[in-house]
Amino acid sequence: MPDFKKEFYYRRADDSDFEQLKALGKASYAEFSTVLTKANWDKMNAFLNSDTGLKQRIAQSTVFVCELDSVIIGMIYLVAGGHPTTLFKADWSYIRFLGVHPKQRGKGIGKTLTELCIAHAKDTQETHVALHTSEFMDAARNIYETRGFKKDKTIQYLGKTYWVYLLELD
Repeated sequence: MPDFKKEFYYRRADDSDFEQLKALGKASYAEFSTVLTKANWDKMNAFLNSDTGLKQRIAQSTVFVCELDSVIIGMIYLVAGGHPTTLFKADWSYIRFLGVHPKQRGKGIGKTLTELCIAHAKDTQETHVALHTSEFMDAARNIYETRGFKKDKTIQYLGKTYWVYLLELD
């Protein structure tokens, strides 16, 4: 029998995707339990298991997903400008929570999701896209750096070095 290549389907998430987004967050971030101290992993894991925190993040974001056979295998959250934090200025949009299921990595899903965020930010007249990523997130850093994101500042978080990256949009 021939081996048919399955196609990825990219779209915006909606309220019905909550359980899949939560499950994917836990699956895609589980590997960090081995690089963080127990106390710091417990902090990250608490967010991954918090319905309230995740629902709040979804409410303030445009969430793009990648599906394979109607199962969400990739996700990324883009927060519009006007939601400043201690890391991100008020006029910056920013990416949060890029995750790809471990069995689906290396197929360009994270790159495509990042490009969807950049395109959406341009379409909605954003001037900057920011994000933060860590010393132990090599694949993510590569995606961002090859798309033109530049390090804006270095921070310490969860006992590790993180960087805030910034992309100025045309």
